[in-house]
Amino acid sequence: MSATLILIIIASYFGILMLISHITSKNSSDASFYTGDRKSPWQVVAFGMIGAVMSGVTFVSIPGMVGTNYFYYLQFVFGNVIGYVFITYVLLPIYYDLKLISIYTYLETRFGIKTYKTGSLFFLISQSFGAALRLLLAAKILQFAVFDAFNIPFYITVILILILIWFYTHKSGIKTIVWTDTLQTFFLILAAIVSIYVVKSSLNLNFTETITAVTNHKYFKVFDWDFNSGSNFYKQFISGFLIAVAMIGLDQNMMQKTLTCKNKKEAQNNILTFSLILAVTQFLFLGLGVMLYLYAEKFGIQLETLNGKFINTDDLFPMLSLNHFGIIASVSFILGITAASFSSVDSSLTALTTSFTHDFLDIQHKNSKDKKRLKNRVLLGFSIVIFTIIMLFSESKGDVISTIFKVAGYTYGPLLGLYLFGIFTKIKIKDAAVPFICVLMPLLTYYLNHIFITKFSFDLGFMNILVNALLTILSLIIVTTKNEK
Repeated sequence: MSATLILIIIASYFGILMLISHITSKNSSDASFYTGDRKSPWQVVAFGMIGAVMSGVTFVSIPGMVGTNYFYYLQFVFGNVIGYVFITYVLLPIYYDLKLISIYTYLETRFGIKTYKTGSLFFLISQSFGAALRLLLAAKILQFAVFDAFNIPFYITVILILILIWFYTHKSGIKTIVWTDTLQTFFLILAAIVSIYVVKSSLNLNFTETITAVTNHKYFKVFDWDFNSGSNFYKQFISGFLIAVAMIGLDQNMMQKTLTCKNKKEAQNNILTFSLILAVTQFLFLGLGVMLYLYAEKFGIQLETLNGKFINTDDLFPMLSLNHFGIIASVSFILGITAASFSSVDSSLTALTTSFTHDFLDIQHKNSKDKKRLKNRVLLGFSIVIFTIIMLFSESKGDVISTIFKVAGYTYGPLLGLYLFGIFTKIKIKDAAVPFICVLMPLLTYYLNHIFITKFSFDLGFMNILVNALLTILSLIIVTTKNEK
C-alpha cells in the first residue's frame, strides 16, 4: 500500500472531522467548549467514549499482548465493569447535584482550596502522560506507514497531528468531540472486524471454527491464580475496579463528556451502556490477538523474540495489516489508527484545558474576550507539554498499555484516596497537609513495590493504585483536625 494513498486517506478523514466541527460549532457559546451546552444525546456519548478509552492502546497493544500475557487482561476488564457501576451510582449523583464543570471542585467543597488544587494538579499530570503515551503509539505507526516514505522526521509527524487536532477542537471543544469520537469509535471497531474476517478467510475457517480455534489456543488462559504474579486474578480484578473508578470516574476527560448529557438519569444510562459495549469490544480485540498469532504461525512469519518471549508486541497488528492482509484491511487499519491518533488526544486536550482554566485561572469569572484568549493559550500550552512527553518516551519498547496503567497507579492513587475518604467519611482534615501527602505517598508506594519484588518476588502489578490510595487514606486520618480527634 503506497504512502501517497495512505496520506490521501488521512486527509479525507481529517476533512470529515473539519465538517463535523463546522456543523457543531454553529450557535456555540463560551460555555460550549466546556459543557457542550448539556444537550448531548447519551447514546452518542456512550458510543463515542469507547473510542476515547480504547484509543491506539487497545487498538494495537491488546491484540499484541496476548502473546506474552494470554487473556489475563480480561480479569482486569471484569473489575472495570464493577467500577463503572460505582461511578454510575456514587460519583455521578455528586457531580450532577453540585452542577460541576471541573469535577475537582468537589474537593474544595469537602476539604478546602489546597486539596482542590492538588487534586486538579494530579489530574493534569496523569492526563498529560496518558494522552502523550497513547498518541506516541499511534504516531509511531503513522510514521512507519506514511511519513518515513517522505523522509519527514518523527517530531514533525507529531506536530502535524497536534496541529490538525487543534483545528477541529479549538472552537467548540467538547461539543465537537462528542460527535467526532463517535466517528472514531466506528472506524476503530470496523478495523478489528475487517481484520478478523481477513484472518478467518486466510485460515479457511468458518465462524464456528474461528471461535473454536481461539478458545482452544494455548493463549486462551483467562485466570491466573499465582498470587506472586503481577497478573494474578485478585490483583487484576481489584485494580481493574479501582483504575476504572480513578481513570474514568475521577478523570475530567471522561466525566466531561458524561456531564454533557441532559440530566443525571441519561448520564447514568450512558455509563452503564458504555461499560457493557467496552467489555465486549475488549474481548473482541483479545480474540483478534490470538488470530494474529495463528496467522503468523501458519504463514511462517518471524516475530521478534528475546529469551524465548515476544518483544515489541505493539508492532504485530500494524505489521500484518500493512504488509500481509491486503488493500481493504490496510485501509481499514489506517483509518482505525488515524481515528486512534485523534481520539486519544482531542478530548484529553479539551479536558486539560477545562481543568486548568477553571481550577487555576478562574476563567468562569472572566469576560468573553479574556475567556477565548486564555482558552487558546492553555490549549496551545498543553499541546506543547504532550509533544515534549512524546519525544522523551519516543524510544520506549514493549506494550504501551502496561506503562499507562502503571503510571496511572502512581498518579491517580492519591486522587482515589481523597475521593474515597471524602465520600465515605465526614472527617475534617488539615487542608495544608494534603499536597505533601499526595507527593509522598506515590514515592512510598514505588519504594514498597521495589522491596516486595527484590525481597519476596512479589509484584504489586496494577495493584499499586490500591496501595497508593490506602496509604493516602491512612495519612489523611493522621492529619485530621484537633476537633475531629
